Amino acid sequence: MLQLLALMIVSQQPLQHVAQGKASYYTVTSSGAHTASGDRLNDAIYTCAMRKGEFGAYYLVVADNGNSVVCKLNDRGPYAAGRVVDLSQAAMRQLDTDAGTLKVKIFKIDFDGVLGFIGLR
Repeated sequence: MLQLLALMIVSQQPLQHVAQGKASYYTVTSSGAHTASGDRLNDAIYTCAMRKGEFGAYYLVVADNGNSVVCKLNDRGPYAAGRVVDLSQAAMRQLDTDAGTLKVKIFKIDFDGVLGFIGLR
């Protein structure tokens, strides 16, 4: 995580603020279930669901407690009132091991700019 942020600072790629509010998490309720992007649901990887955004894009989710996680957007939601993002179980555990919901700030990561800076694009 720190390496990613350091690389972004060095390459002068700003984080794009997307949203702030409550985050919740979802778990796999049936085997073989798919997300809106077509990916299989998986509790063990860092993914998220938001109402808007490009599937496959990465977002930095920062909790009020200071913990953060980078998640890949692969689903739509959340559909509960007052929530801005649903996280996979693994991503929520990274932010807080006991919480059902958390206050978070969400930033889109511009990997194209970072990869261009280090000569990979």
